[in-house]
Amino acid sequence: MADLITGIQQIGIGVVNAEEAFKWYNKTFNLNIPLFDDVAEAKLMVKYTGGNIRQRRAIMALNIAGGGGAEIWESKRPLPIPCPFEPAFGDIGIYAAKIKCQSLGEFAHQNNLKVSPGPDGKPVVWMFDPYRNPLQIVEDDSWFKPKTSNTGGVFGAVIGVSDIEKALPLYRDGLGLEEVVYDKTGTFEDIDNTEIYRRVLLRKKEAATGAFTRLIGNTEIELVQALDRTPKVIMEGRTWGDLGFIHLCFDTLDMDTLGARLNTLGHPFTVDSANSFDMGEAAGRFTYIEDPDGTLLEFVETHKVPVLKKLGWYIDLKKRGTHKKLPNWMIGALGIGKVK
Repeated sequence: MADLITGIQQIGIGVVNAEEAFKWYNKTFNLNIPLFDDVAEAKLMVKYTGGNIRQRRAIMALNIAGGGGAEIWESKRPLPIPCPFEPAFGDIGIYAAKIKCQSLGEFAHQNNLKVSPGPDGKPVVWMFDPYRNPLQIVEDDSWFKPKTSNTGGVFGAVIGVSDIEKALPLYRDGLGLEEVVYDKTGTFEDIDNTEIYRRVLLRKKEAATGAFTRLIGNTEIELVQALDRTPKVIMEGRTWGDLGFIHLCFDTLDMDTLGARLNTLGHPFTVDSANSFDMGEAAGRFTYIEDPDGTLLEFVETHKVPVLKKLGWYIDLKKRGTHKKLPNWMIGALGIGKVK
């Protein structure tokens, strides 16, 4: 299967205060590069905002060590609504972001966290950000600049689904996450409860092509189905841009071909910017689909990326092409803008 997706570009996190959230993710995970910091109106997303145009501030935070980013998303108008309950493992939607790490023991010790065996026996750490969003920290072997940080960026998510068999064709076949690392049913030590779940971990190794493949590295999605209870829907009664995880975004190499593939699987684009959208400091084409439970997945075909904004230096991928790998020095130059 041809690579149409490089991996996770970013996960959207709705917060009350973007500046405060950026500082925490910077301090905790070295997500210290604000690739863009933009205030605008999300006019194309009215399908998912109750017909209202949300005004928002978005900060795209990266870690040059490797991995995708966190798109820290503050709705300024209307004000964002919190989930009326604390999401539980297995609830429907994006439950947790997966953060990559080199030495999990060191990270756990520094942050006074418990290390537990995951379903495959490998160690995992669970924690919350200051806004009660669950984060799963796991070790990974794909790094761009490993000496810069023990932790990297986002390289996946834990997603609750109502039926794994219905979700697999999209995530495995449509998105190219073809390696099934495990498919286990039972109780699990790492989540610290006695309920029964089916857990399927899908992985895509670092892509062979793509401008940012060296930075993004591996990708993992864990699908979770609660078998002992009827799960709640995390975003029920709320809209895109409210508090919590609002979308999972994939770096896309060929939007038209991807759209045709997803359409055959019954997941057509529900939002499509069609041409290049402009976020001031970055540009590209973005689309959205819904998974079988309505969880929002975003795809971005990047056209312009800022490198040295003060000098007006941008990478133009419309001319260069999305499939060709960027040289290491050019990706590394993104780190010049990091915030201590």
